[in-house]
Amino acid sequence: MPKILVIDDNPDICTAIRVLFEIQDYDVFSAETPEAGLSQAKEHAVDLVIQDMNFREDTTSGHEGVALFNKLREIDENLPVVLLTAWTDLEVAVDLMKSGAADYLGKPWDDTKLSNTVKNLLEVRELRKENHSLKKKSQSKKRQLTENFDLCGIIYNSDGMHELLNLATKVAPSDVPVLITGPNGSGKDMIAKVIQANSSVKDGPFVTVNMGALPEDLMEAELFGAVAGAFTGAQKKRVGRFEAADGGTIFLDEIGNLSAEGQMKLLRVLQTGEYEPLGSSETKKTTVRVISATNADLESAIIDKTFREDLFYRLNVIPLRVPPLSERPEDVLPLAEHFSGDKELSASAAQVLQQYSWPGNVRELQNMLRRASVLAEGDEITPDLFGGELVIKNTRKQDLTADMINDALEKNSGNVSKAAKSLGMSRQSLYRRMEKFGIES
Repeated sequence: MPKILVIDDNPDICTAIRVLFEIQDYDVFSAETPEAGLSQAKEHAVDLVIQDMNFREDTTSGHEGVALFNKLREIDENLPVVLLTAWTDLEVAVDLMKSGAADYLGKPWDDTKLSNTVKNLLEVRELRKENHSLKKKSQSKKRQLTENFDLCGIIYNSDGMHELLNLATKVAPSDVPVLITGPNGSGKDMIAKVIQANSSVKDGPFVTVNMGALPEDLMEAELFGAVAGAFTGAQKKRVGRFEAADGGTIFLDEIGNLSAEGQMKLLRVLQTGEYEPLGSSETKKTTVRVISATNADLESAIIDKTFREDLFYRLNVIPLRVPPLSERPEDVLPLAEHFSGDKELSASAAQVLQQYSWPGNVRELQNMLRRASVLAEGDEITPDLFGGELVIKNTRKQDLTADMINDALEKNSGNVSKAAKSLGMSRQSLYRRMEKFGIES
C-alpha cells in the first residue's frame, strides 16, 4: 500500500486530505510542522508528500516550504512532492517545480485533480523503482559474467550483448559447432574469441580463416592442405588450416563463400573428423572445434542451391546472432570512449555519435574514432573531426540543441565560423539557430 505524508499547519486540511486518500486505500500520515513532517518521512519511508508552503500565520513568503522541500529531497532525492500553494507563493512554487518538485496545486484544491495527480506520480515512482531494480540486477549479472568468464576485452552496456555473451559462455565448454551471424563489422570475430577463450580447448591453437579473402581455387588447399604438385605452384607440401587447428578451434569466417567441393569436405570433417589433403589419397583425422560466421542469408542460399542444407544444419547446432550497433545504442559511447584512447569526446561529439545509425557497425565506429584521435590537435574530439558526411547526416536527422551550440562556441572561443565548421553546418545556418535559441555571438 503506497504511503502518503501530508504536512500542513492546519489540522483540518490534514484531516480532509487523509480522509480523501484513505478511502482510496492509501496509507496516510500527517504532520503539522516541518520538523514533525521530516521525522514522519524518515520513520515511514513514504512514497509521496503533500506539503504546505507556509507554517506560521504571519508568513506568506514560502521560504519555510522551500526549506522543507530541500530537506525532504535530502532524505529521498526522487521523492515526489506536491506543493499546496496560495496565490502569494505561486512564484516560489513554480521555482521549486524547476528544481524538481513534482507538481503544485492552489488552495482550495480540487479533490479529483489532487487524486489524479497523486495517482500518476505514484505510478511513475513505481516504474522508476522497477527500472532501478532491473538496472541493478542487470549490472550485477554483467559483473558476474565479467568475473566468471574471459570476455576478451569486449566493451558493452546493452542487454542484447549481455544475452549474447551469456549464451556464448554457456556453449563454450562443449565441442558442438557454433554458427555466428550478423552484419559486417558487428564483432562476430570477437564472439568467436570468447567461445575459444572459455572452451575446453582454450590452451590449444585458435586458427582463423577468412573465407572471403581466399581465392576459390586455393580454398581447399588452405583448409585441408595439399601435397607437392597438387596444383600449379605447389612445389612443397602445404599444411592445411584444419591440421594446424588440431586439438583447438578453427574459426571459418564468411563461410557462405565456401565452394561446393569445399562444402562437401567440410561436411565430412564435421561428421567423422576425416579429410584428404588436395592431391592425396591419404586420409587424415583431426579433432577440432568448428566455429563459423557469416553475414549472408544461408537459408536463402540453400533455396538457391549454392549452400548445402545438410552442412547448414551441421554448422547451425548453436546459432548466435550479433546485433548491429543500431540495435544497441547503449554501446556506442562506451565503445567510442575506448577507441578514443587518451582523447576526450566533447558533448556535441557524443551527441552526434549517438544520433548516427552506424551502417558499418563497430568497425566503422572504431575507424572513425581512431582517425579523429589522430587529427585532434588538443585533448578533445569534436564533431568536425568525424568528416563532413557523418555530421551532415546527423544535422539533417536532428535539430541542434542550445547546449550543443554553446558547447561549440565555447570550444572555439566564441568564433562563429569555427563553431559552425565543428557542427558541420554553414555560418549562416548557425546564426539562424543562435537567433532561434536567443544565443548571442
